[in-house]
Amino acid sequence: MPVERFIDGYQSRNERLTDLMRRMHVCEEKSSGIDQVIDAAETFQLPAPDFVVGHRRTSVILLGHLPFKDMDREARIRACYQHCVLRYVMRQPMTNQTLRQRFRLPVNKSATTSQIIATTLEAGQIKADEAAGTSKKLARYLPHWA
Repeated sequence: MPVERFIDGYQSRNERLTDLMRRMHVCEEKSSGIDQVIDAAETFQLPAPDFVVGHRRTSVILLGHLPFKDMDREARIRACYQHCVLRYVMRQPMTNQTLRQRFRLPVNKSATTSQIIATTLEAGQIKADEAAGTSKKLARYLPHWA
């Protein structure tokens, strides 16, 4: 499964073991663990988790609090994409306002949020929701695969 689909997707490597663990109430079937990690990262204003896929394993890098001004371009794009997917999974649109709230930026930093969205659009991670129309003020965004 591609890393960018960890939030909304579900795929078990060992279905028999997973089935046993579900019946023992050790894990769940709906696959919301990654969603919960991303939601917690947003709630506690942490940088977005970084998923690194190796040959035979996947590692997740979780960082402590990092002020917005200290986040690099890649961390901001990753956070924007993950926020967009989390909103999509919750059946809520991502907007400039929701991303600004995710980064806990004041209203006067809407232009900064717009720049992050534009950069994430250029990176091909998100796309404009065509159902929202062409208004920049009312723009909504979806993950690139939606």
